[in-house]
Amino acid sequence: MAGMRLPIPTLRRARGTEPGPISGLARLDRRTKRLTGRLRPGEIAVIDHVDLDRVAADSLVAAGVTAVLNVKPSISGRYPNLGPEVLIQGGVVLVDNLGEEVFQGIREGQVVSVEGGTVLLGGEPVATGVRQDAESVAKAMAEAREGLSVQLEAFAANTMDYLKQERDLLLDGVGVPDVQTSIAGRHVLIVVRGYDYKDDLDVLRPYIREYKPVLIGVDGGADALVENGYTPDMIIGDMDSVTDDVLRCGAEVVVHAYPDGRAPGLQRVENLGVDALTFPAAATSEDLAMLLADEKGASLIVAVGTHANLVEFLDKGRGGMASTFLTRLKVGGKLVDAKGVSRLYRQNISGSALLLLVLSAMAAMASAVAVSTVGKAYLTVVSEWWDNFVFQLSNLI
Repeated sequence: MAGMRLPIPTLRRARGTEPGPISGLARLDRRTKRLTGRLRPGEIAVIDHVDLDRVAADSLVAAGVTAVLNVKPSISGRYPNLGPEVLIQGGVVLVDNLGEEVFQGIREGQVVSVEGGTVLLGGEPVATGVRQDAESVAKAMAEAREGLSVQLEAFAANTMDYLKQERDLLLDGVGVPDVQTSIAGRHVLIVVRGYDYKDDLDVLRPYIREYKPVLIGVDGGADALVENGYTPDMIIGDMDSVTDDVLRCGAEVVVHAYPDGRAPGLQRVENLGVDALTFPAAATSEDLAMLLADEKGASLIVAVGTHANLVEFLDKGRGGMASTFLTRLKVGGKLVDAKGVSRLYRQNISGSALLLLVLSAMAAMASAVAVSTVGKAYLTVVSEWWDNFVFQLSNLI
């Protein structure tokens, strides 16, 4: 995908009544992942995110924003990315293709209004784009699917490039740091703040309680573990989305570095007084977590929120996702997607059926007590005790 320039189709507004205006405080950042940590319900997010992916859209919806103003096309036409559909289904207003005027004309915390596809500040228009709805997004997605074959070819080319670059790491584990966390022979749970991670973590509670796996958080995935009541054993990533408090939780920290050894996130970790190792590689942080767990002898690797299929690889919109494909081939049978584990542990007994079972057991016990000689004598004693209790209570009153 890297280096390919494909034509960007114009997203057209669907016919129908123009939605009403909305207003809110503006929050701006060119990195959507960094912005979501500052957003509050009712605010308006201003982003610079071509081909908005599902993970970013899920975060924006969870933050409770009323609108997303994108200076770039949310669907460029390169491939059918999933983010715009998530926003529309979540009731978030989406305005595309606003241009750089938005970042130049709006400051953090200013109150802006959105009328149709126009953004206004103090009643004056700042920029005009295209206000999307379900119909326009569906049409753009259909157009994007027509060019999917080109993206598959680019994905395959990136895969080969990565294989040549990281052959030693993939085949022999060269470059994997010597960590102190004991992994050999244990299950490892790797958590990425990605697809359906909250639901997956919730249904994995019985598994975590029984097997006590090594808990590895990939960047913001470490915060996800803490939010669910767990303490991560290890944190791996470039440290751009994990919070300071979680970095200080006592987990072993491994900073993802560029292949040339540069690690921009290392300085932040050291400033917090936390010791850290570096792991130079061209792969994604989630891939490094899997490769490290595999190289250190994990008996099973359970993945939460990671990318598991071709649609998710392409939705990430990065050539680097080729590493995820090869990493999964390398790890092989050790890797289990969290959705598979959750199906193994999900209880098939519904709440109503469980209640009926309890009531039936109580009724059976009551019947047994009522017909037996011992039961009748016991009921007589209980009846006398109750009568005496009521009599004493009435005297007190």
